[in-house]
Amino acid sequence: MAKIATLTLNPALDVSTRTDKLRPTHKLRCTPPRFEPGGGGINVARVVHALGGDVTAVFPCGGGAGATFEKLLRETGVPITPVPIAGTTRESFTVDEEDSNEQYRFVLPGPSLTEDELAKLLDTLESLDGPPAYLIASGSLPPDCDPNIFRRLCALCGKIGARFVVDTSGDALAAVEGSCAWLIKPSLREVEELVGRKLASEADECAAARELLERGFADVILVSLAERGALLVSEGIELRMPAIEVPIGSAVGAGDSMVAGFTLAHAIGKSLEDALRYGIAAGAAALLTPGTELARREDVERLYSAASTRGSAQNSA
Repeated sequence: MAKIATLTLNPALDVSTRTDKLRPTHKLRCTPPRFEPGGGGINVARVVHALGGDVTAVFPCGGGAGATFEKLLRETGVPITPVPIAGTTRESFTVDEEDSNEQYRFVLPGPSLTEDELAKLLDTLESLDGPPAYLIASGSLPPDCDPNIFRRLCALCGKIGARFVVDTSGDALAAVEGSCAWLIKPSLREVEELVGRKLASEADECAAARELLERGFADVILVSLAERGALLVSEGIELRMPAIEVPIGSAVGAGDSMVAGFTLAHAIGKSLEDALRYGIAAGAAALLTPGTELARREDVERLYSAASTRGSAQNSA
């Protein structure tokens, strides 16, 4: 099985709890907190591992929150290679309001990384035991981090022969232009930001994804369309696949689960269409779970099997 590595530049110790109702200035009595290791690449690694894939998670780690983070991640069984830093790993806080069933997510900025710490992260990826066939860089950048770190990662992937998967946003995603990653997974809003216009139709969406191909963002553009599913565009291929309707427990980690499922499916030899179907199943499975819990393997396999009976995705290329 092809090896997958993930890089999380700004991981987070995720804390989740519930309260009856959010009220300003009041003391809000909460349920006992749940602690989990989070951040884009961490979530991806946890899902790949849960689905039976060969994965290693690389991430910066420091301070008391970092020690707790590393301990919790080791308990999941995910193989990890933490890189020590001087700063303290950030924390994120999720509160579910029981009266409304609404979820509130508070995300802290995290520590800045020095150039030496960034260089150590890249060196660690390059020296992993058995070079990965896929490197997934997922999540936000730390404060003050140069977005060109993604171009450096593209160059590293070229050096070690890995397919580079990018799931980020804003200036970091824009910096990938011209570096030819293997895959990027923007949302529709992020695609609109990259092409500088609103996309009013399905034809507009496909044309914009094609533009990103031509501008050298990636060989495969996987656009998350939220409740409408996903659009995959590559050379000679346009696949549009609907979302799988499930009751929503929490939206946390759905996008990360889709990236994990898609990449793992492709790593074990599935076609782009089947990988897309498996990725959508993984994203839907994450919606079923409460709080910050991620996709479960039995849910992914069940949803993928059901989706596979619905026939092929729409290919308009």
